[in-house]
Amino acid sequence: MLQLIAAGVVAAVTGFASSFALVVAGLGAVGASPVQAASGLLALCVLQGVLAMVLSLRYRIPLSFAWSTPGAALLLASGATGDFSAAVGAFLVSGVLIVLTGLWPALGRAITGIPRPLASAMLAGILFPICVAPVTASIEVPWLALPVIAVWVLLHRFAPRWATPGAMAATAIAIAASAGTAWLTDPVLTPTLTLTPPAFDPVVLVSLGVPLYIVTMAGQNVPGFAVLTTFGYSAPPRPVLVGTGVASAIGSFAGAFVVNLAAITAAIMAGPDSHPDPRRRWLASFTGGATYVVLGLGAGLMTALVAASPPILITAAAGLALLGALVTAIVSALEDERQRIVAIATFLVVASNVQLLGIGSAFWGLVVGGILLLMFRRPREPEPTAAAT
Repeated sequence: MLQLIAAGVVAAVTGFASSFALVVAGLGAVGASPVQAASGLLALCVLQGVLAMVLSLRYRIPLSFAWSTPGAALLLASGATGDFSAAVGAFLVSGVLIVLTGLWPALGRAITGIPRPLASAMLAGILFPICVAPVTASIEVPWLALPVIAVWVLLHRFAPRWATPGAMAATAIAIAASAGTAWLTDPVLTPTLTLTPPAFDPVVLVSLGVPLYIVTMAGQNVPGFAVLTTFGYSAPPRPVLVGTGVASAIGSFAGAFVVNLAAITAAIMAGPDSHPDPRRRWLASFTGGATYVVLGLGAGLMTALVAASPPILITAAAGLALLGALVTAIVSALEDERQRIVAIATFLVVASNVQLLGIGSAFWGLVVGGILLLMFRRPREPEPTAAAT
């Protein structure tokens, strides 16, 4: 039993520590105030924790949930709106689309049918500017950034699982040391759910809501199902997708963006390291869910800490956390030699952060990639016919 509890706690703490700063910075980038960002982080923690407990208990399999890390990266990179109400509208629409995916199998097939090079190149383009931030931070604030990078490199060499949480801890220490104690008096320290009414701006829905849905499905939910399958579990798609979509839609009013299946941390709870008996591993994800609810109580403290930091340092820490995801996305995008031009074109458009007609580069990258995919598609060769006798 202790082994199961430990696996759940470690997975939740690792998931939280690895990317909470990215979540707070991403919400801030689309117009959230520190109070609204703390509310969003709290809502995400509670919703994904409750989902994990309820669905793991219901189906007796290790179903674990997380916020969309690629989605948070999209928020940080998009700069789509300074009006948080419009961003909330995009969050709500994204959640509704996830619900529809669970209820309407054809939509799910359409999303999973997006060619892997195209989806991976879009994700790589979103992550690239963030992953460059450690280099920029090393020049702008070397006394803060270089120790964080050193911690990440050393842990990545000797204890890879703890590299990202260790870098985030080093970042927190660096911020606390440089900012003094003034941030501890920030009124946001006590997190409360702050409701924000949604506004439905067509431009923001196209440039933020739709890409958020796509990167969450392609970058989180699909890999999440794959992880569970790898360990011998058959996760029920409809309850998972409808549950995460409803949670995302409800949470959007409190500033939360997207809840989805966990992928990387799911392996900690669904794998044999959590318990030799696969039938008992659901207790690890149940424990992980409870841990997330408790971690949500620290949302205000974490938000105040991020607000006290130079923005480039937070982006740099996020970039270190996302390096692995960037490598995976690039390798996947360029794996098929026949579609490398399509993939690299999609990547370049998305990474350029260009905006046209007020719509962000993630959408235009998909458009350019889709057009090139159709242009370069080779016609099928005719089937050989049997020789006449």
